Amino acid sequence: MKPHGSSDQTFSRDTGDLLILRQPDDWHVHLRDGGMLAFAADYTARQFARAIVMPNLDPPVTTTAAAEAYRTRILDVLPEGRRFTPLMTAYLTDDIDAEEIARGFSGGVLTACKLYPAGATTNSANGVTDVRKIWPVLERMHSIDMPLLVHGEVVSPDIDIFDREAVFLETVLAPVLEDFPGLRVVLEHITTDDSVQFVEAAGSNLAATITAHHLRIDRNAMFEGGLRPHAYCLPVAKRRRHREALRRAATSGNPKFFLGTDSAPHQKHEKESSCGCAGIFSAPTAIESYAQTFEEEDALDRLEAFASEFGPRFYGLPLNEGTVSLQRQPQNVPELMSDDHVRIVPFHAGETLRWRFNGRTDQR
Repeated sequence: MKPHGSSDQTFSRDTGDLLILRQPDDWHVHLRDGGMLAFAADYTARQFARAIVMPNLDPPVTTTAAAEAYRTRILDVLPEGRRFTPLMTAYLTDDIDAEEIARGFSGGVLTACKLYPAGATTNSANGVTDVRKIWPVLERMHSIDMPLLVHGEVVSPDIDIFDREAVFLETVLAPVLEDFPGLRVVLEHITTDDSVQFVEAAGSNLAATITAHHLRIDRNAMFEGGLRPHAYCLPVAKRRRHREALRRAATSGNPKFFLGTDSAPHQKHEKESSCGCAGIFSAPTAIESYAQTFEEEDALDRLEAFASEFGPRFYGLPLNEGTVSLQRQPQNVPELMSDDHVRIVPFHAGETLRWRFNGRTDQR
C-alpha cells in the first residue's frame, strides 16, 4: 500500500556526470552516544533525511523515555540548519514490558523494536536469550502493526560463525513468521544467498536491508596481507558468491530489499586492539559507495528506488520531497577521520571512489 503523501514522480536523473536522486534514508545506523555522537550523527544527516537509529547503547534504550532522551541528544548535536529525522527503536530484552513498547509506538516516539540475540554484536549482552521469552511482546507488536527489526544470527558456540545467519533463518525467523504471519519484519544487514532466497520466498511482510560494505567486500578482505580489523563487522562478510547474491538482490528492483548502512563507528585503537570491535564506519561516503556498486552492475537507474522509495513504503512513511546530487568525479577517501573526541578509519579508507556527494536540497 502506498503511504499517505507519497508521490509516483521519480527524481532520478543521470546526465552523464551528474546523478540526482530523491533524498535517501538510512534504515539501519549506529550513531553511538557521548563524544562519538556529534561526529557520527552529522555524517549520516548530511546524506540522509531520516534514519532508523539502533538502540544498543550502554545501557540500552528499552523505554519510551530513554528513546525520547536519545532523540533529543541526537538533534542537539547536529549543526544548525541540518534537517534530519531520527527514527527511534527499542532494544528487546527477555523481560521488556509489552505495554511500554505499545505506548511508545502509539505516541510516535518508537518506530520499531530491535531483536538482538544476546551476545550477537556490540552491546548486545542484554539481548534476548530465547525468542520464546518475548512471545507476548511480539503478539502485542503484531496487534498494533509495529515493525520488528532483527539481527539475524544465532550465537551458539557450536555454530560456525559463517553459518550463524543461515541457522537463524531456520530456527528463529521461520517460527516467528509462522506464528505471527502479519508481523512486519526487517531482516537487517543480510550477508548470504540463503537470506536473499528466504526473503524473496516470504510474504510481503518480510523485507531486508543491505549494507554498502557487504556489497563490496567478501571475507577475504579481513585477511589480505594479514588481519584487517577495519573490515571486521558482524555479521561477518561471507564468501564471494554470497556477496554476488547481495549485489543481484540490491540492484534487482525488488522492493523487499532496501538501503541500511549499518554504519557503526569505533575508535581506531579499539578496532586495532587485541580484541577488536566489530563495525564499519561507512556513513561519510555511503551513497557514493552504493552508487559505485549500482554503476558496476549497470543499474544506476534502480538506485533511487533502493535508496529512497522501498524503505519508506515498507514502513508506511511518505517519500522525501528533496533531492541529493552526486558528481561523477574521483574522490580520495582519507585514511583517518578525526575531531577532538574521535579517531576513526572509515570504510574505503585510502581508496578512490568514482562518485562525490554534492549535497542535498530539502525542497523539490
